[in-house]
Amino acid sequence: MYSPLEQFDIYTLKFSNWYILDISMVSIILPLFLVNFLIVNYIYLTKNKYKLIPEAWQYVFEKLYEFIYFIIKQQVGSKGFVYMPLVLTLFLFVLLCNLISLVPFGIALTSHLILILFLSITLCVSIFSIGVIKHNVNFFKNFIPECPFILVPILIPIEIFSYLIRMFSLAIRLAANILAGHTLVYIISGFILKTCSLKSWFYIIVMLPLLAILVLEFGVAFLQAYVFVILVCIYLNDTLKSAGH
Repeated sequence: MYSPLEQFDIYTLKFSNWYILDISMVSIILPLFLVNFLIVNYIYLTKNKYKLIPEAWQYVFEKLYEFIYFIIKQQVGSKGFVYMPLVLTLFLFVLLCNLISLVPFGIALTSHLILILFLSITLCVSIFSIGVIKHNVNFFKNFIPECPFILVPILIPIEIFSYLIRMFSLAIRLAANILAGHTLVYIISGFILKTCSLKSWFYIIVMLPLLAILVLEFGVAFLQAYVFVILVCIYLNDTLKSAGH
């Protein structure tokens, strides 16, 4: 990898066909397996090994569980606690994907729309299905705004469009922030390499902004995972509350 921006490219690692099926291995599959492996093993290793005085791994997991618990309690309420495993897994998945992108030669999985858009569409369709199952036909009353009858035919398509756009905004917001952060690091790194040939002391000075941006990127990795689960909880709350106006 000759450029940090190469992590945004998808290329084939191994090409193979099985009859009419293409089962080629692409560059984003390996880190995707790694993220899922880390999540499953982290939960498995802490299972049935809890102590009254927590060790380091147990303490981190308890604080993480408590953090997600208060998010659901604040955004959804007690009726959302049944979705605690889903929200916790989503947070861990997005966070680990963001952190892996900060490792040298890592791949920014959350910047690939083909991956994050699939996750977003799956979540939004599942939340919509929960609303239909819970409220039946009454759920569709949410798309009928309180307005004069003459405006109803105009506003209903707008309400439907605003509901459907959630799945795209949820994905694009995350991908755009990760892409912008890594692009900024690449630009500043290129500037440092260009100026380091001038004077050695100047090279040390310009390294400070790069280190500050790298620290900021770690904060952004956590913040974007937090924003992602907050929005999912808001959408879930809109679905679980009573339908209609």
